[in-house]
Amino acid sequence: MTIDVREIADLGPDDRVAFFDRDAGIEGVRGDVREIVNRVREEGDVAVREFTSDFDGVEVGNLEITDACERAYDDLEQELRDAIESAAANVREFHEAQVPEDWRREFSDGRELGRRFRPIDRVGVYVPGGEAAYPSSALMGIIPAVVAGVEHVSVVTPPAAELNPATLAAIHVAGADAVYSVGGAQAVAALAYGTESITRVQKIVGPGNKWVTAAKAEVRGDVEIDFLAGPSEVVVVADDTADPELVASELVAQAEHDPNASVVAVTDDEETATAIAAATAEQAGERAREDVIREVLESDASGVLLARSMSEAILFTEEYAPEHLSIVAADDEAVLDRIDSAGSVFLGPETPVAAGDYASGTNHVLPTNGGARVTGGLSVETFVRSTTVQRLSSDGIAALGETVTTLAEAEGLDAHAESVRIRLATDREAEQEQK
Repeated sequence: MTIDVREIADLGPDDRVAFFDRDAGIEGVRGDVREIVNRVREEGDVAVREFTSDFDGVEVGNLEITDACERAYDDLEQELRDAIESAAANVREFHEAQVPEDWRREFSDGRELGRRFRPIDRVGVYVPGGEAAYPSSALMGIIPAVVAGVEHVSVVTPPAAELNPATLAAIHVAGADAVYSVGGAQAVAALAYGTESITRVQKIVGPGNKWVTAAKAEVRGDVEIDFLAGPSEVVVVADDTADPELVASELVAQAEHDPNASVVAVTDDEETATAIAAATAEQAGERAREDVIREVLESDASGVLLARSMSEAILFTEEYAPEHLSIVAADDEAVLDRIDSAGSVFLGPETPVAAGDYASGTNHVLPTNGGARVTGGLSVETFVRSTTVQRLSSDGIAALGETVTTLAEAEGLDAHAESVRIRLATDREAEQEQK
C-alpha cells in the first residue's frame, strides 16, 4: 500500500469532518441497547443470563467469579505475574500522588473556609475480556478507585468458555472486591440498577465496545459514568529531527487496536512527511494484524499531514484534541506549552504510547472524540467528591451582612436576608448586654 501526504491547507470540508467530527459509533445500536437495559432493569439476573447466552454463547451459572481471579493469579506463569505486579505498582504509585488533601483556611475578616474530599461508596469497573487478554485495562480501572478509598469496587468482564487468566489475575492484583462474569450492555445495566447477584453502584467507568458505550449513555442520569469513549486515537507532532521509523511505529501501534481507530502524523517538514508515510506503509505489512492496520490507514480519518509551519501543526492538533499525543521535536516542551487539549502526552523519541498503555503509571482510560477539550482521563479524582466547609465568626457575619442582604433582596428572597439580619440583631443585643 502507499500513503499519500496531504497538506493541511488543502483539506476540504469533508476532510475536516473526517478528522474533527469523530464519534463513538453508538447511534446505530441505541435502540437495541435500550431494550437490553430495560429488560435487565426489570428482570435482573434472568435477563442477564439470557443475553449472556444469546450474545456470548456461554451458559453462566454463578455470575460471581471473584475466587476464580485469585486462583488465576496463583496459577499464572511467574514472568507474566511479575509483569502485572510491576505495572500495578507503577500505576498505584502515580495515582497515590493524586489523592487530594482536605484543607481549611482562616481569612482575616472572620471567615473560615475549606474543602474536604471523600470517596464514592460503590463503583463499577468494566474490564474488556472474555477470551481476549486485557490485564492493563483491569489495572487502569480498578487501582485508581482503590487508591481513592472506594468502599466497594465491583468489576464486570465478559464471559467465555475459558476466561483469560491474565485478565483475571490483574483484577485480583488491582484489588477488586467483587467480580462478575458478564459483559456488554447487560453488564452496564446490571451495575446501574443492580440484580439479585450484582450490587448496584453509583458510578460506572471503563472502556468497551459500542454496545458498552451506548449502554453507558443510556443509563447516564440514573448512575454517573466517566465518559463515552470511542475507538483509539493518536496524533504525532514531529519536526525535521524526528526519526520517521519511530513516528511510523506509533501510527501502526494504535492502528492495530480497531478498524475504526484514527492515527495521524503532522509535521512541518516535507521530507519528514514523505519518509513517515513510506515507513508506515512498510511497517503495516510486517505486523500480525495487518488487515486491521491497513483498514485504519486507508480511512479518511487517518494519514500523514504536512503543515506550512509548526504553528499550523499545533493549531490542527489543538482542534483535534487527541486521546494520545506524541511530540517528537527538538523543543518538545515548547510545543507542549501551546497545546492544552490532549488526553495523555508522550514527550520525546524514547516515550512510546505503549509505555503509558501498560506500565509507566499513567492511566490509559482516556477521552476520545475531542473529549479532551473538556475533561481528562481516569484518575483518583474520578472516584472522589468534594464538600465545602465554612464557619463564620460574629465579625465574619457582620462583614458579610450588607452584601448578603442586598443580593438576597435583589433576588426577591426575603427569608434569606432575614436569616442574616436575625444573627446581626442577636450579636448586637449580646454586645449591648456586655456593656
